[in-house]
Amino acid sequence: MTNAGLFIGLSTLDMIYLASGPPQANQKLVAQDSLISAGGPATNAAATFAHLGNTAHLLTVMGQHPITQLMRADLDSLKQPVVLTDLTPTQTQSPPVSSIVVTQTTGERALISLNAQRQIAQPHQIPNNLWEKITALDIILMDGHQIPVSLAVTQQATNIPTVLDGGSWKPGLEELLPHINYAICSADFHPPGCHDTQTTMEYLKQTLPKAAHIAITQGDQPILYWDGTAGTMPVPKITPADTLGAGDIFHGAFCHFILHHDFPQALSQSAQVASTACQSFGTRAWMQSH
Repeated sequence: MTNAGLFIGLSTLDMIYLASGPPQANQKLVAQDSLISAGGPATNAAATFAHLGNTAHLLTVMGQHPITQLMRADLDSLKQPVVLTDLTPTQTQSPPVSSIVVTQTTGERALISLNAQRQIAQPHQIPNNLWEKITALDIILMDGHQIPVSLAVTQQATNIPTVLDGGSWKPGLEELLPHINYAICSADFHPPGCHDTQTTMEYLKQTLPKAAHIAITQGDQPILYWDGTAGTMPVPKITPADTLGAGDIFHGAFCHFILHHDFPQALSQSAQVASTACQSFGTRAWMQSH
């Protein structure tokens, strides 16, 4: 049975280079490979959710700048295309562009980008046809880049499971957290007054609804989680080719697996998918063989 998910947040154009390392001041590098794709946490999560056999609706800011054609073409080229709802269909401003250098020997990435701070949409920009689709959704993910829109949707969709992709703390998240059922955060997610994973976990336990589930990913280290009791989940040991988008892919996979499995098992299977993605260059290559 196909499930339907809504992914709210950031869309970027990612220009990705595979090189010996990020350039130093005044240095020119020749890349070994390069790719252009649509990116952003919610966008990559939606692409993953769709690839796993579901219907993924992406609610984002894109507009009609010429380079958005590249982003749309990437999302349309997937085995299961992502259904795009643009909050700003007449906007001519350039979407955020990310330039990423992946270090060939380690798979680590260096990134420079604009996030969505210049393009915050408001609830009145949500198209009417999206409101009609909400009752048919099975899960909603938000990456924290469009908080007013995310709040409006979650306040309407009170019976649908909600997931937060907590990559980093963003002002306004304190309003959204009481509406979140699953907070899947990175070790870089530090709410006000929190300085490590322990204080972050305590903050989330106090801020989220009582029955909420929490996980903190730590790269190649075990995932810390809370589902009424504390636990850890090991992640596969791999030699990464590219860690770009690993967290986004994890979140998209989680939205798939949590609809079929319990929380620890969903975390484990999501880590398997993200680890597979890390073994090839770019955020889409892994989909060709899986």
